[in-house]
Amino acid sequence: MAAAVLLGCAAIALGPAAALVLLTVAAEPLLLIVLVAGAFFWLLSLLAASLLWSVALQLSGREDAALLPLGAAAAVLLQELCRFACFKMLKRADAGLASLSKDGRSPLSLRRTAYVSGLSFGIISGLFSITNVLADSAGPGTVGIHGDSPYFFITSAFLTMALVLLHTFWGIIFFDACERRRAGGLGLVVGSHLLTSGLTFLNPWYEASLGPIFILTLCTGLWAFSTAGGSFHNVLKCLSCKGE
Repeated sequence: MAAAVLLGCAAIALGPAAALVLLTVAAEPLLLIVLVAGAFFWLLSLLAASLLWSVALQLSGREDAALLPLGAAAAVLLQELCRFACFKMLKRADAGLASLSKDGRSPLSLRRTAYVSGLSFGIISGLFSITNVLADSAGPGTVGIHGDSPYFFITSAFLTMALVLLHTFWGIIFFDACERRRAGGLGLVVGSHLLTSGLTFLNPWYEASLGPIFILTLCTGLWAFSTAGGSFHNVLKCLSCKGE
């Protein structure tokens, strides 16, 4: 039973991300480099957040729980700062690739790098979120035996899946806002990221956190789809398997 829970939760949490990597990234070496670079920048944000957390504990002398909301907000802001640094780095790399190509155009587009960078942020963030949960799901023990929620593992898996998808969508919207110099788009990305992080503090009241986060994921996905140039007409054409 423990193995089934482990595999099921891992498939829910990371299955969509693995499918996206295999279908859209794995075949192109340049996109794989962008994927690794995005993960590196997210790890930098994690390192900075960890150092800030340690310093805050030493200076305040307060209990951990009292600083958790501020720590979560600081971690979100550091992630978005590192996302911006990733954008600047990829823009410089894009200019270098364009100068080396024969036709003066880069083999990568902004939309593709934004998508892959967001996906890499989501994957590495999801891995750090779900790893300990998966380790506990392998047993021994039974969830809920002491009165806790028996849905802890399954809700953690769905929350991680939503987080991976949200980071992917945020990457698309964030890069487009940076390219077009739209402060409103940047503010909405940061605000929705802070809102998502804040909703997790409602756990284990999972109905109050999981539902709004999935609604936010759907709305953000539609926004990212529109930002990337998608349209309802293209969806219908894709579903009907019709070309131009």
